[in-house]
Amino acid sequence: MAAKYKKNVLVDIIAGVLLGLILIGTIVFYDEIFPLTEPDSGNSNRAEYVKSKLENTKLFGYDINKFYFEQDKVLPNQIIGSILYWEGVPFSKIDELAKKSVDVFDVRQIRANKNYTLVKNDSCGDVVSLVYEPNPLTYVIYNLKDSIYVKKEIRPVETYIKFAEGEVKSSLWNSMRENHLSISLIDKMEDALSSEVDFYHAQKGDKYKLLYERRYINNKPVSIGKLLAAYYDNGSEHYGIYFESDDYKGYYNLKGNPSKKAFLRAPVRFSRISSRFSYNRFHPILHRNKAHYGTDYAAAYGTPIMAVANGTIARKGYGRGNGNFITIRHDKTYTTTYLHMSKFAKGIKKGVHVKQGQVIGYVGSTGLATGPHVCFRMKKNGKPIDHLRENFPSPEPLPDSVITNYYTHRDSILKLMNRMEIKTKKYNALVNYGFEAKYIDDEL
Repeated sequence: MAAKYKKNVLVDIIAGVLLGLILIGTIVFYDEIFPLTEPDSGNSNRAEYVKSKLENTKLFGYDINKFYFEQDKVLPNQIIGSILYWEGVPFSKIDELAKKSVDVFDVRQIRANKNYTLVKNDSCGDVVSLVYEPNPLTYVIYNLKDSIYVKKEIRPVETYIKFAEGEVKSSLWNSMRENHLSISLIDKMEDALSSEVDFYHAQKGDKYKLLYERRYINNKPVSIGKLLAAYYDNGSEHYGIYFESDDYKGYYNLKGNPSKKAFLRAPVRFSRISSRFSYNRFHPILHRNKAHYGTDYAAAYGTPIMAVANGTIARKGYGRGNGNFITIRHDKTYTTTYLHMSKFAKGIKKGVHVKQGQVIGYVGSTGLATGPHVCFRMKKNGKPIDHLRENFPSPEPLPDSVITNYYTHRDSILKLMNRMEIKTKKYNALVNYGFEAKYIDDEL
């Protein structure tokens, strides 16, 4: 049964506003990292803020005091035409709506379990419009009042800076998940510190701190933005700070050296090493000792496989033992090969140039494999090597023309991280959530 409401929407909006006002010192900005300054919290500005929020009483552009709303989810095999037909909308209008939707958001693209809202003049009135929500960021208005039209809208997004810290007890993955940190944030931390920290050997007692963006729509979190800075202490202190200029973009350490080396340490994320490089390994299928000139990374079927460095696809094919495989030539010295793929990524073929981190295929178990994994092999001057023991050349640091701006940016980020860490400690002294590591918003 559709949930019918009118007054509740206004109550929810006002409650969200009042809750937001309790949070002190908010840093809010739209699609910008800087300036990292806090808005004036004077009483006059705060009053204007309250007034503007309370006056915003529209849902999908419709005044909640003048219209009636019914929310529901799309059922399996249900289409917009059938929804509108059972609401008494004439077939001629449905047909016209379908034709006008083709270039905006085709009515045939709706999917089961997605939210939609019927907007009416009152609980028993005719349908003014149907609003479909394909994702948290957008909604589509199929308007039937006065003139028939279809319009796709993007919700305004608010971005907040947040801080998190923690300590490894069993594994880095478990520590971050226990503290409600998303998979994408774990992924970004690996990027920020990839050349500084070997996350496959995270140890109990290792500590981390993160400064990052989180995006909100209508006071609800929808996605993670940029990771502004990452800190990791495993006996030595490591920093990865995001910096962007006209010609440079990425993560850099305190001295301005890029976080990413010429080669990534692994071709897949969220994996484990199931078998290492060996000149004499017992083969699990052939049941005899045989050289294993690669490192096996076990991961779920369909996990993206990335090129570990820039290069050109030298071979793409299928082998009885190797299954689906790709070989990349990176330079005159190094080549890498990726075995047992379930399938290749779109556009991947011989001669195509790929960039470091680009998805080239997906984890599978084709060929001689006991389970889903990628066997990753590297050759140096034509000879197999253990890539985990190789000392790759370091990338060039930021040039003198940019380094001064980077140092200024670095210092402001570190200052902000330190200030938010102090707030975290004060907050955790007052409230015990039961976790070893706490996370805090900049609003607190």
